[in-house]
Amino acid sequence: MKELLLRPHAEDKYAEELAELKKQDDRQRPNNWEMSPWAVVNYLLGTTLDNGYEITPKYYGSRRLMEIAVATLATDRALLLLGIPGTAKTWVAEHLAAAISGVSTLLIQGTAGMNEDTLRYGWNYAKLLAEGPTKDALVPSPIMTAMQEGKMARIEELTRIPSDVQDTLITLLSEKTLPIPELGMEVQAQKGFNVIATANDRDKGVNEFSSALKRRFNTVVLPLPATLEEEVKIVETRVRQIGQSLEMPSETVPIPEIQRLVTIFRELREGKTIDGKTKIKSPSSTLSTAEAISVINSGQALATHFGDGMLQANDLAAGITGAIVKDPTQDTIAWKEYLETIVKERDDWKDLYRACRELL
Repeated sequence: MKELLLRPHAEDKYAEELAELKKQDDRQRPNNWEMSPWAVVNYLLGTTLDNGYEITPKYYGSRRLMEIAVATLATDRALLLLGIPGTAKTWVAEHLAAAISGVSTLLIQGTAGMNEDTLRYGWNYAKLLAEGPTKDALVPSPIMTAMQEGKMARIEELTRIPSDVQDTLITLLSEKTLPIPELGMEVQAQKGFNVIATANDRDKGVNEFSSALKRRFNTVVLPLPATLEEEVKIVETRVRQIGQSLEMPSETVPIPEIQRLVTIFRELREGKTIDGKTKIKSPSSTLSTAEAISVINSGQALATHFGDGMLQANDLAAGITGAIVKDPTQDTIAWKEYLETIVKERDDWKDLYRACRELL
């Protein structure tokens, strides 16, 4: 059945790598950690073990940032991964939890309609009505389970959660205790418990969190890829991995098209061409690395099922336009101007220019 899963959990997909790392890992491990902080960082960034086994990179970026993130989790401070959408916050959080605790599924997805019970605990209402508040009627939250087992809990989109609900975390993070007044008891966190949260401050609907809560987190800001080559490598790697799970032909990974797409996204994000000679208008969309991966995957699906199997400019155009034009007025103007002043003037981009113009 695992072969049919669309997206296996990190601890399942990379189980062999995790097992090999544990065999080679003879460094000090914090209580209840599956491996040492040194091994966790090598799992994230990739390495070659002494026996020649290759650990694949999960994150492309600063090693120091990952060292800071892992070191934070070895203390009593929670970790907040902050960055604009598409900077691999969720990806890093999942792999951190998988490597440290062996399980990445103790997850709370932040939403605007969340209440405190999601962070603390709930009740089996059938048992609650029949027996009253008892331990058997209690339904633990992922955070409560993580506290009891000494594991990492994950909170996605912390700034989506209403501010008054966010503050429920203050007691959990400072006292490492979850009171259950209905039962006259409390759950105290076991060693190894911590929280990995992700947040961004760019989207609409963001709720600022209090200074008191901020102090309970050590914040690590995940930046966009520093260079064009680095971003192309990330997109290529993820497209290949996702393509395998979707059973796309591996030969359809289009490196030249990835390079063109990443160039467009970087230029529009930065408001200037790669050579810095021409200033351009930036659209309202974030145009992240994650969106670039999505555009290529969409183009691959078009090429595979409705073309000759090789991604062409017309397969790419629809995805690019959809990613860039979020505001029909402002973004369309910026996109048209970029097409006419930049794309049209590049000799080897004529096919992409024509395909994109046909959709406007």
